[in-house]
Amino acid sequence: MASSEAPSMSADQRELRILLENGEYWLSNKGDLAILDITIRRIAQRWPSARIGVLTSRPSLLRAFEPDAEPVNYLPGGEWSKWNRLGRVPGFFGPTVAGPVLRVSVAAMTRIERLVRTAAAPVRAVKPSASESSNTKNPARVALSRDGGRLPNAVADASLVIAIGGGYLADVDKFQTMRTLDLLEYAVMHRIPAVMLGQGIGPIHDPDLIERAAAVLPKVDFIAVREDRRGPDLLRSLGVRSEHIVVTGDDAVELAYSTRRQELGTDIGVCLRVADYAPVGASVQDTVGRIVRGVAAETGAMLVPLIVSEHDSEDRRSTLPLLTGFPAVARPLGRFAPARAVAREVGRCRIVVTGAYHVAVFALSQGIPVVALSTSSYYDDKFGGLGSMFGSGIDVVRLDREDVDDLLTRAMRNAWDAAHEARSVLLARAVEQIDASRLAFARAAELVERDATAPRETNHRRIEPPTFPK
Repeated sequence: MASSEAPSMSADQRELRILLENGEYWLSNKGDLAILDITIRRIAQRWPSARIGVLTSRPSLLRAFEPDAEPVNYLPGGEWSKWNRLGRVPGFFGPTVAGPVLRVSVAAMTRIERLVRTAAAPVRAVKPSASESSNTKNPARVALSRDGGRLPNAVADASLVIAIGGGYLADVDKFQTMRTLDLLEYAVMHRIPAVMLGQGIGPIHDPDLIERAAAVLPKVDFIAVREDRRGPDLLRSLGVRSEHIVVTGDDAVELAYSTRRQELGTDIGVCLRVADYAPVGASVQDTVGRIVRGVAAETGAMLVPLIVSEHDSEDRRSTLPLLTGFPAVARPLGRFAPARAVAREVGRCRIVVTGAYHVAVFALSQGIPVVALSTSSYYDDKFGGLGSMFGSGIDVVRLDREDVDDLLTRAMRNAWDAAHEARSVLLARAVEQIDASRLAFARAAELVERDATAPRETNHRRIEPPTFPK
């Protein structure tokens, strides 16, 4: 007698659709692009025939950077893309060629996104279903676009939802934090495996964010964080069980490590981030430039501008003036250079001075000491967590100190003198983080590869992904 049960299918027998919450939809940050690149490579290696959807507002630019990925527009609709020959053209040429051609539309989208992020348009409320969380004040938050909500329709057909790493789960990016939490809540409500990998969590003090995060994050299958200093305790305070928290390091470490040189470089890399979440006054900027140029003159080093964020050209506007007048300055990479090209530029340096987190990740992962510049608790936490993961090689200098001249000069000289000794230790710590990050991804993959008929136990199954070794 034939069984009445449908035969189960393995992951490679079903069409897999992996949806990536990118966190940086305009694709203007090389650190986030590095994480995206590594995640897509891991998925494609494990499941060669899987469809990999990436939430973005720049579909053509995504195709240029990542030909194996499918753009999923967050708005409107957010459907899985329809592949055609014309859509593959940007991927054929790559971002350095396709990017400038798309620049006009990119600029227009940037202006639109800036308006959206400062004042998100109200959405039409929908009637809550019985399955919706009582903690969700606005039911439209967890409804699909086709049902009158604002979530991408593609999530309904996803086999796995991954919120990839970034620093957006914090007060400084409330809009994106809420958007990510909404997506994750829909997934867990509809028994779709959902994980978070390589995340930077906090600081979070906003009452609305705390309430929302506490309602959603404990339901996620597991959360891998990029540092062990603040994130795990914050997650536990939000109700996430310890066995659902994994410390791995930043997923971008693998990309940077793969570009490392055999020998330590000879240059000094520089990046200054000036933004509303990283305020640096004009006089302090002048001081940083003067000291960087002075130490470069002492050591005979060339200065290398390291541009990570192209959002509103913030890194270019802040960094390039610091190097003006110095006789030996490397030409900055183009606006649409891929993340690996930026990592290779970092690799030519003996030390790096940076106010941007992922420049520091790129450097430490290649065994290069870092002098980190901070003016906020947000960056204190980011750099402090990074220092904890690598154990050494990073010296954080607060630019709002009165004695910043002496502090920065001393930090640069010390880093220069200790570079050779620090290299092997930093590379070893990078390898440990890469291993932990890969194992966390493997644990996420196992959620998809379980028997298709097995009941889902999102809130009760004990998950013990590997933790970064101390």
